[in-house]
Amino acid sequence: MIESVNPYTEQIEARYARMTQDEVFDLLQEAQAAFRIWAEVAVNSRAAKLKEVAAILDERKDSLAELMTQEMGKPIQEARSEIEKCAWVCRYYAENGAQFLADEPLDSDASESYLHYQPLGLVLAVMPWNFPFWQVFRFAAPMLTAGNGGILKHASNVSGCALAIEKIFRDAGYPEHLFRTLLIDSDQVGGVIARPEIAAVTLTGSEQAGASVAEAAGRAIKKSVLELGGSDPYLVLADADLELAAEKCAQSRMINSGQSCIAAKRFLVESSVHDAFVDQLIDNMAAYEMGDPGAESTQLGPLARGDLRDSLHAQVIESVEQGAALKLGGQIPNGEGYFYPATVLSGVKPGMPAFDQELFGPVAAVIEVADQDEALRLANQSQYGLGSGVFSGDVERAKAVARRIESGCCFINDFVKSDPRLPFGGIKRSGYGRELSKLGIREFVNIQTVSVA
Repeated sequence: MIESVNPYTEQIEARYARMTQDEVFDLLQEAQAAFRIWAEVAVNSRAAKLKEVAAILDERKDSLAELMTQEMGKPIQEARSEIEKCAWVCRYYAENGAQFLADEPLDSDASESYLHYQPLGLVLAVMPWNFPFWQVFRFAAPMLTAGNGGILKHASNVSGCALAIEKIFRDAGYPEHLFRTLLIDSDQVGGVIARPEIAAVTLTGSEQAGASVAEAAGRAIKKSVLELGGSDPYLVLADADLELAAEKCAQSRMINSGQSCIAAKRFLVESSVHDAFVDQLIDNMAAYEMGDPGAESTQLGPLARGDLRDSLHAQVIESVEQGAALKLGGQIPNGEGYFYPATVLSGVKPGMPAFDQELFGPVAAVIEVADQDEALRLANQSQYGLGSGVFSGDVERAKAVARRIESGCCFINDFVKSDPRLPFGGIKRSGYGRELSKLGIREFVNIQTVSVA
């Protein structure tokens, strides 16, 4: 059985039966048949269907948010915001999807040449627990609009969310089997990728999971998109507005109780403003109220699982043992719930877990640098390249710095956010491919060249 454990109470909330191999195969064949019907629907009609999905999300926002909070501990206000964001991405592609997929004229010696975007088939999505609705909808909205079918293998601890998403698409009037959920173990994913019904795969998760999925997809010669971990550097330059920088950096670090791939993680601060920034960062992070994720006032909920909290604490302890200074937090609280307090480490250096590894929780790693050049060198001294930020009073200077950071995106005087209008993805061990915007909807299509003599 697959168990859903409430990270606040540590109690089992639900159990789900794992699918047998025959059930998986039957599901894939049913989805394949539904895809063939859906692919023949005009793209403007496919896009318009998302308006019905958005309306259902609006209607069920409170109950879906409560389910999310129960399964992975997200503070209830953030959970509602996540559902609202899912409705936003649906409306965005409802309004723009047909335009993004319109035939595109090309210059050539032929009488007519153009690009035509065809659906690929069934796309398998291996999704994480930290944004259990948003991660799925930012893939599903463009993927379905492009004429594909979706197969969701969600993280096992949010199986209730996975089934709720399947029901939303069914209730919105999509073909019954077009978007389905697999209740299987992670070690079965490779076998699903190899199935002839699957045309492509996307994964959001750890680099280890990404490597496994990429290997299976490569062996089967199937398209893959990966959004993996991050150790996002934020550069705080000497001319930055420190009050703004500390507020935005804390906000980014504390999103989803620190459990976000694009959260700020490493803060590279010029020496002349280092101490003042650390003091303000501590003040901001200490102000986040930790408690029952179902309470409206809670800003810092429990981590999703006990093993995740233990791993995070081990990274903190090892970094301190190697010379980092513990300025805030760093102690597992007594009582029920997988809580970890807002934590600030200073004096962090390469070689420490807080510098080299992804810290998936509310832990900020501050690195003092002599100047802008050292900040850039250390920012890029990472196996990851997802998001980044630059804080400076000189926007042109910040833009020049941003161009030298090895990351999929860089936000200036703000923290990194995913937005339906902006392409999203990483480089290096943070993955490849792009989600959202017109680039995201074109990831899972056949870009067919048509030329007329």
